[in-house]
Parts: sequence; structure tokens; C-alpha cells
Amino acid sequence: MHVLIIGAGTGGLALAHVLKQAGIQVSVFERDREPNADTGGYRVGISPAGSRALKACVPSENYDLFAATCARAPRYFTMFTEQLSEVLCFELKGAVAEAMDGEKNVIRKTLRRVLLTGLEDDVSFGKGLVNYAHNPDGTITAHFEDGSCGTGDVLVGADGSGSAVRKQRLPEARLEDTGIVSLGGKLPMTTDSRALLSDKMFYGMSMIMAPKGFGAIIHSLEFAQHRTNADLAERWPDFVAALDDDSIGWGLWGARQNFPRDPAALNGQELLRLGLQLTRSWHPHVRELMGMTEGSAVSYLGVRTSIPLSPWESSNVTLLGDAIHTMTPGRGAGANTALRDAALLGQLLVEADRGRKPLVQAIHNYEVEMLRYSSEAVEKSKKQMSSTDLIHRPVIGRLQLALTRGVMRVINTVPAFKRRALQNMMRVRGDN
Repeated sequence: MHVLIIGAGTGGLALAHVLKQAGIQVSVFERDREPNADTGGYRVGISPAGSRALKACVPSENYDLFAATCARAPRYFTMFTEQLSEVLCFELKGAVAEAMDGEKNVIRKTLRRVLLTGLEDDVSFGKGLVNYAHNPDGTITAHFEDGSCGTGDVLVGADGSGSAVRKQRLPEARLEDTGIVSLGGKLPMTTDSRALLSDKMFYGMSMIMAPKGFGAIIHSLEFAQHRTNADLAERWPDFVAALDDDSIGWGLWGARQNFPRDPAALNGQELLRLGLQLTRSWHPHVRELMGMTEGSAVSYLGVRTSIPLSPWESSNVTLLGDAIHTMTPGRGAGANTALRDAALLGQLLVEADRGRKPLVQAIHNYEVEMLRYSSEAVEKSKKQMSSTDLIHRPVIGRLQLALTRGVMRVINTVPAFKRRALQNMMRVRGDN
């Protein structure tokens, strides 16, 4: 079997590793012109479920490298008001920390470099897909913008939410605008910026719930412990210099109707001014962090989500990750679900290659199961990020916000409630 994978993102590269380890010929085609292309986004959150799926896909050496290049693990998960008053805080220590061991934060470009290790001869860059064609002998030929082509027995679209493969394979599949817009940035960790973070913010993940449905996230990424890791320097010397600098990332989102200007057409500096305008009544430390951010490091995202599909007639062309189930970042499930796809599809393609089941049947089994769990993830992610929610309205939204904060404060002060809430959070992140 020869498998063509369109897209060298997290899911596509994880799948390539599964197949290559099984002796299956694999060719990956990526539209970016170089491996370290800055295609947007800084941090990728890998849940315990995502870590398990990744570990099942890649050689142990790659997984060890992944773990060695992640930021230090978070110790806290805290919900704040816009004035940085604590509402709910989970401390991740002891048995909880062990259960959450797979909770990782990694820089997107670093993760791609880790996953490219061992696949250097199997990935081609600068290959934007134009279309694909079925051949009389049952194979598929992919045609690229540079005039080149590739032929194989299976074609997998792992080319993101704007998937060219999906547009041809499932033209009825649509993306829906949630009405939520987001802007975010990244700034260096310095003495001054670090001083703006409390210990819980510095050592954890922090979420802010503000009036009119506005929300924010602040996360600190620290890699200092890895730079002095002798094992990392000895096993992967090239990666020590490639580690990202310590940084603070922030994101701000809300319903489009509550923004004074449409951020879609704004440049980075204009987005930054808009963010400062929206947070003018927030805690000064939040605004100072935003003000320290270079305009060139600020970007915009219009949050979209897939419309769940019913199973279709399977063939030797299929899809994984955002190419088939784009979801909002509300539950942090996108990359983790793509890894689950890669592990499942890889296992079934290996079974087909070894004659244990027909190829199209194996792909059908994958698609049915993938649609089952991804549709649930898409719907739950959408519920947390939809501009139609009452929380985004000026009057009833304030009432809902006050109620939510009140419930969280009660949970925060009652140990039994807090343990149960923490167990539920761990289950969601662990079960994916």
C-alpha cells in the first residue's frame, strides 16, 4: 500500500509515523514552503487523551523528544473575574498531577519539528493541492500547484479547516460562523512582564470571565528547565538551540456584535488598540501585558465550526482532523481529536495492508467511529463559543455571569464540590 497524506500538521504527521513503522509507503505533501513557516498560532494544548494517542502513533524516541520540548506542566487552573479576583482554582498536585501528566503545552512550530523527525525523506513542502483524480486501476493521483503530482492507493486529507480534499470529496460539508471573534498575542517573559503575574497565573493556566460574554486566557510558557537538561542536549543537540524563548500568551474573545469595530480587516497594531479598548475597565495588569505586546505578534481569528455530517459512502479517499471536524477552541479538543483520528485510521490501514480486512471497509469503519466521537466534540465545543448564548447580552448576560461566578465560588470553598468538579475536568481531558 502507498498512502498519500495531504497536510503536514499534527494529525497528518502522526498518521505518517503509524504507517511508516508498519512498513507502509507514505508520502506527505504540505503547502507551506518550509517546515518552520509561521502559519499562525503559538501554543498547542495536548490533553492526557491526546498524549496517549500521540504515544500510540510515534516511535518512543519522538515521544520522548515531544515531552522534552514541552513547557513546564501547569500547577494551577484558575478562573478569574476581569479584575483578577479568584473565582475557582484547581491545584494540580499529587495524584491529580500524576493523572494529568499528559497535559502538555508545546509551541506549534516545535511540535511540527518533533513530528518531522524521522520523516524527512517522506515529506514534500511547497505542495498546494489543486485536485485529485481516480485512475482506472483504482489508484489516486494528487495534482499540485507547481505542476507535480503523486499517485497512491489511499489519499488522506489532513489539510486543515480550509481543506482542498474536503471541498472535492464532500462538497456538501460546510463550516459555520459561530459569531465569536478572537484576537491574541505573545510577548517575551521578562522581569517586568513576569511581575504582572501572580504565582497562580505564572505557574498555571488562567481564564477570565468578563461581562457581555467576553473571555480571556493568559498562559505562561517556560522552557528554562529544558535548556539545562543534559539528556536533551546529548540526545537531540539540535533542539536545544531551537527551543522557544520563555513567553506569555494571551487571547481575548467575544461576540462580534459586542465589538465596536470588525477586527477582520485590522492589522496587528490596530487589533492591539481594539483589545485595549475592550478591556479598558479590566485589571491594570491585564492591560499592561497586552500593552507590552508588539503589534506584529497580535493576530485575529474568526471562530468557525463544522456542521456535523451523516456517514457517506466510503472510498479510498478520507479525511482527518480539522479537514473534517473543525471545532471551536472552547474545549481545547481540536489537536487532540486529530491525534485520535490518526491513531484509529493508522491502525485500520495497517490491518487492511496486512489483509485482515478490505481497504474500503477499513476506511468505512474509521469514518463511522470518527464521526461518532468528533460530532460530540464539535457540538460540545460549539456550546462554549456561540454568539447566540444569553451570556453575550447586556442585561441577562450580567445576571447569568453573576450566577455562574456565584456557583463557582461555592465550589471553590466546599472541598467535596471542588473534588467532584476537578474529577469531571480530568475526565473530560482524559477521555477526550
